[in-house]
Amino acid sequence: MHTSIATVSLSGSLTEKLTAASRAGFDGVEIFENDLLASPLSPREIRVRCADLGLTVDLYQPMRDIEAVPDDEFARNLRRARHKFELMGELGADTVLVCSSVSPLALDDDDLAAEQLSQLATLAQESGIRVAYEALAWGRHVSTYDHAWRIVEAADHPALGTCLDSFHILSRGSDPKGIEAVPGEKIFFVQLADAPLLAMDVLQWSRHHRCFPGQGGFDVAGLVRHVLRTGYDGPLSLEVFNDVFRQAEAGPTAVDAHRSLLVLQEAVGIGELPAPVVPTGVAFAELVTPDAEPVSALLGALGFARTARHRSKPVDLWERGEARILVNTGPAARREGTQLAAVGLESPDPRAAARRAEALLAPVLPRRRAPEDAPLDAVAAPDGTELFFCATGRGPGLPDWRADFVGMSHTPAPVPARIDHLALTQPWHQYDEAALFHRSVLGLHAQESVDVADPYGLLRSRAVTNADGSVRIALGVGAAPADDTLHAQHIALATDDVVAAARAFRAAGGSPLPIPANYYDDLAARFEFADGELATYRSLGILYDRDAGGVFRHCYTRTVGRVFFELVERDPGYRGYGAQNAPVRLAAQHAGRPAR
Repeated sequence: MHTSIATVSLSGSLTEKLTAASRAGFDGVEIFENDLLASPLSPREIRVRCADLGLTVDLYQPMRDIEAVPDDEFARNLRRARHKFELMGELGADTVLVCSSVSPLALDDDDLAAEQLSQLATLAQESGIRVAYEALAWGRHVSTYDHAWRIVEAADHPALGTCLDSFHILSRGSDPKGIEAVPGEKIFFVQLADAPLLAMDVLQWSRHHRCFPGQGGFDVAGLVRHVLRTGYDGPLSLEVFNDVFRQAEAGPTAVDAHRSLLVLQEAVGIGELPAPVVPTGVAFAELVTPDAEPVSALLGALGFARTARHRSKPVDLWERGEARILVNTGPAARREGTQLAAVGLESPDPRAAARRAEALLAPVLPRRRAPEDAPLDAVAAPDGTELFFCATGRGPGLPDWRADFVGMSHTPAPVPARIDHLALTQPWHQYDEAALFHRSVLGLHAQESVDVADPYGLLRSRAVTNADGSVRIALGVGAAPADDTLHAQHIALATDDVVAAARAFRAAGGSPLPIPANYYDDLAARFEFADGELATYRSLGILYDRDAGGVFRHCYTRTVGRVFFELVERDPGYRGYGAQNAPVRLAAQHAGRPAR
């Protein structure tokens, strides 16, 4: 279907917003009145600019406080509307959005509202314009879509229809099934937005917390299915008021927006995308570092052995059981410092996974490789992390990245170990985008967002996983964006015995993160332990959590650059990540930070 986005959804000047919408692949735009008023371009010049960018002007919005008002006020409203209709002619827009009135002058009189909207539609029709009447969730007298439709139906004017907005409908808890009673030809426009489920004033909720479909808690896809059953074939447009989007760069936000519409259309059965290919495991995690020595010392203490080196690049392979870490000391590492830069994901069909990623606007990464190197497909996640689609050791015809590495004399320790999960810190303005990306592009399931107290703010974290937990990625964003070293990335290593692993780490010269004694005093109050168990945890810096699914024991290394490791032992039924202990870990990391 024709896709559109309201200019209010993006940051920047009107010209920047139009350019971003076009480059992201939208077919059209809604011109928000404030954007036009602030633009140095005339309406005619904006029309030309849109045409040059391949965009249609699908809606001009909003006209406010029009209907059900005293005669003298309505006369002034018609004068205002006449001027706006002339402007729309120059702009090339043939539909105007009229919001239900919030004016204190508005009367609770549906007959008067229908009569005045009919007069407005007659004036609009003379200019070749249609009027789409929308119920604001906080409208003074009209606040539900079915009420707005009754008024439109009573007015019975060919140039008057309704606009359906998913936020206004779903935020009030209205049943969208009633949409099917509205004739498709009388639905003039459909605006879409999602939102997190919050208990707050609906106006503030709307103005600050909307997000793109698939990023919140509303069943936007269900609403769209009802709309399509009416025969509606007009634009699906995004109208999102969001404080973060208004401060973020318009280009990536527009891409995120268009991706959300592609996924939405797939969900309702009108999109054509390659099927999701869910990863089945983590092949490797790649660290880039300007100084291999501290990273090597840390990996060695964790029981990893350096087993191979890339035949043409300064990249070493370290292994411990099934856990594999690549250490890259190339030119990029010297610029960026130690960080987690890439993840290899085991894929049932790497090429199909890459095709879906590209169809959902994920940047395909050019890869510098020798002719004999494995032809791995890779895309960039929103935070810049490179994601490689791998088929490790799965036979002829499938690229095996390990073939690029030349064996060394060391062999990995024969211990049960694998990567339990990865934690990636997101730029503050890409948290929702990252969750949608990993869910839609990789087919992972997004768990509920969790807020974690940090000594200097509040962290948000949301995990995405496959069905069996062999791929777990925790996406986090901090409240202190300048403090990158603390809100860092980390690699969690699964072990069958975290006590033995922690002791081996210390014996090998590893430096664990020290945990305050007060934490263990609190554990003693919350849980019952076997004799000597809590003392062991205290001596090794092991943290503990328990829920209905089982027990989770874990401990941390100190941070190197922006990366630290975690050793975890989880019962099969435990699905979390020890969020209860995160404030203690964060405080300990703050306390251990070098003085500035």
